[in-house]
Amino acid sequence: MRTDHLPFPMPERKHSLEQNWVGLTFMHWEVNPDLLRPHIPEDLEIDLFEGKAYIGTIPFRMEKVRPRLFPSISFISNFPEFNIRAYVTKNGKSGVYFLTLDAQSYITCIYAPFSYSLPYRYATCDFEKNEKGGFNWHSRRKKGGMSLKGESSSQGPILQAEKGSLEEFLFERYCLYVSHKGETCRAYTYHKPWKYRVAEAKIIENSLTDSYNLGIKNILEPDLVHVSEGVEVLTWNIEPTGDE
Repeated sequence: MRTDHLPFPMPERKHSLEQNWVGLTFMHWEVNPDLLRPHIPEDLEIDLFEGKAYIGTIPFRMEKVRPRLFPSISFISNFPEFNIRAYVTKNGKSGVYFLTLDAQSYITCIYAPFSYSLPYRYATCDFEKNEKGGFNWHSRRKKGGMSLKGESSSQGPILQAEKGSLEEFLFERYCLYVSHKGETCRAYTYHKPWKYRVAEAKIIENSLTDSYNLGIKNILEPDLVHVSEGVEVLTWNIEPTGDE
């Protein structure tokens, strides 16, 4: 397992889940940190890049999701997911905090909130690769009808984030945070460094991101767009951050 790119070590215990994140369109907007603050647990600090806060809206496919040592099951382990994530840090460990994870998987939407306190919500989703080097995507949440619809197209060569760049700040994060039973917990995630292309997005509808009222100037025009074929991921069970 390659570890030279990690900002902190992974747990010594065995990971709990394996999964592939496939066909991702990363769309990022600068947001007002004061408007983002109510969505984030009080003991997490909003992570800033050159004084700016960002959120990412990311349509993609989860594939081969399964517990360690178990095989994947097609109709359970593979499904589209459309998430919105904020960038946070605690005790020197930068990670992500999900505002929502909309997915077309009843099992995930039941299991993940119970076991990980991840805010999964059921949505009907369409997702496919297109001929422009990107992806077509459409989701509509079952409750409330919030929707994301559009397409991405890639440009240029495959890249890897340079040290100290905004792309490194956005991509190279190896843990997530959740609020679980009244306390903040962390789950570690391992994968190789992201490889991606600069991209464009044509968004037709985005009431999903807009529903969080984060002070975004144009909800149909992200400040940054990238696409990636994806990564293979190991995840660990959540653990309390406590008084580290």
